[in-house]
Amino acid sequence: MPTKVAVIAHQKKTLGGGLDRLRVVLSEYDVGELLWYEVPKSKKAPKKVKKALKNGAKLVFVWGGDGMVQRCADTMAGSGVPMAVLPAGTGNLFAGNMGIPEDLDESVRIGFQGERRKLDLGVLNGEHFAVMAGAGFEAEMMADVDGAAKGKLGRLAYFRAAARHVGGTPVPMEIKIDGVTWFKDEASCLMLANVGTITGGIEAFDDARPDDGWLDVGVSTARGPIQWARVFATMATGRSEDSPFVRITRAREVSARFASPLTYELDGGDRDATTDITATVAPGALTICVPERTSEPPA
Repeated sequence: MPTKVAVIAHQKKTLGGGLDRLRVVLSEYDVGELLWYEVPKSKKAPKKVKKALKNGAKLVFVWGGDGMVQRCADTMAGSGVPMAVLPAGTGNLFAGNMGIPEDLDESVRIGFQGERRKLDLGVLNGEHFAVMAGAGFEAEMMADVDGAAKGKLGRLAYFRAAARHVGGTPVPMEIKIDGVTWFKDEASCLMLANVGTITGGIEAFDDARPDDGWLDVGVSTARGPIQWARVFATMATGRSEDSPFVRITRAREVSARFASPLTYELDGGDRDATTDITATVAPGALTICVPERTSEPPA
């Protein structure tokens, strides 16, 4: 049992009985010292994570959604200190991909007793991400979903935002994979993934694994509602690359240049528009607490 345990909590996120219940659940474990930090928004979390690590935390519980996980992972990358996710967000894509349930008691138990697994992180324009990053349609959709909409509509807020942006105009872009030009044409969306499942439970990157040392890369040339509907239908029922509007590959380094500035996002958090992005993979950069793997019966 770690002698010092830290909690970094987003005050506006909820799970189970809330933060008061979390204190009770933690008290059931033999924690030597509890470091408790609450923040009003995820961008305030890195400062608290640094403080927790400086004060000797040996396990960090992160209470929040994918944006909170991203901010904390960016700070914890390379530290070797395990992160335990308490999925209190709307989408919780990272927790879902890791098999961490939206159950307070169980997610705390996993933090203390689960496996410690080293995962890759992506690094986009100098900032780490754990789930995926993108520019164009997907990033504009994420930027259009505010906190009030997510609180009221949940996952439906993303689909409503998507409907507003499917008619966007594709932008000329050049994408290089490990230094070699891979795509040079108009496209509506560029995505970089560390895991396979995106918003809505759609398997966008069928072969993505968060510990294989690669980033999965996808570009879509879809235009308008009909073509985008075909893309999503293919993702839902088959493999993404089966769509005539999608190209998929993998890389250790990706660079892209856009003819006009595009908004980009990391794990659901939008960033200022840019004409250039560079991304790399950081193998094994994050230690995460995950459910114990069960042994399979012999064939």
